[in-house]
Amino acid sequence: MALVHYAELTDPLVKAEIDRRSPGYTNKTQFFVDELAEGVAMIAAAFYPKDVSVRLSDFKSNEYANLIGGRPYEPVEENPMLGFRGASRYYDPRYRDGFALECRAMKKVRDDMGLTNVKLMVPFCRTPEEGRRVLAELERHGLRRGERGLEIYVMCEIPSNVFDGFSIGSNDLTQLTLGVDRDSEIVAHIFDERDPAVKTLIATVIRVAKAKGRKIGICGQAPSDYPEFARFLVEQGIDSISLNPDAVLKTRVALAGISAPR
Repeated sequence: MALVHYAELTDPLVKAEIDRRSPGYTNKTQFFVDELAEGVAMIAAAFYPKDVSVRLSDFKSNEYANLIGGRPYEPVEENPMLGFRGASRYYDPRYRDGFALECRAMKKVRDDMGLTNVKLMVPFCRTPEEGRRVLAELERHGLRRGERGLEIYVMCEIPSNVFDGFSIGSNDLTQLTLGVDRDSEIVAHIFDERDPAVKTLIATVIRVAKAKGRKIGICGQAPSDYPEFARFLVEQGIDSISLNPDAVLKTRVALAGISAPR
């Protein structure tokens, strides 16, 4: 947002820092678009033609406020974890112009660079109506679902959410199932993705997704921390599991010989 409103910035230190980081750019929004597009393209090209899912922005208001130039544009929230984040930002006038730059970058990757293996993932989408509003916003910027093979996925991290596919966000799903703020050290001991209530929800969404012919994966922390949790996911029939680099080998060993249900 500071780049969108660069000409109106009144803080000389912020302006100087933006100039230092974007040499050669008089159009500061183009700097954002180019940097984001190049970063995404590097990963997408490495795996082409295999699908690469790009999760759209999901910082919380306190995190955005701490970025260069962020504070004037962010509300002060009592609990940012449950506030102005994810899909709710994309169509809101307070961040809509910022999201437009993300869309321009994704369109550049897919259309100009030809990396149509990039699929988009919408985080923290609270209701089907919110999903429809996000789809409309994406379409407004030339990212029409189904066009040139564009698939739109949704994070399954709220005990409520359906697009072309899912990626289970077990961190937020656990937070909202157990009613635990995962940023609070006081109640951190209660937070556990292996809780039966969380596992029941995960098993349910995998079963429903498979029945509907939808892809489903997971990008939470639990499979990297707990090999038994990764085994549970495979036994339920999940399509893909995201892991920390240092956990890949031990998890592959733990999963050897385990078959998904047919």
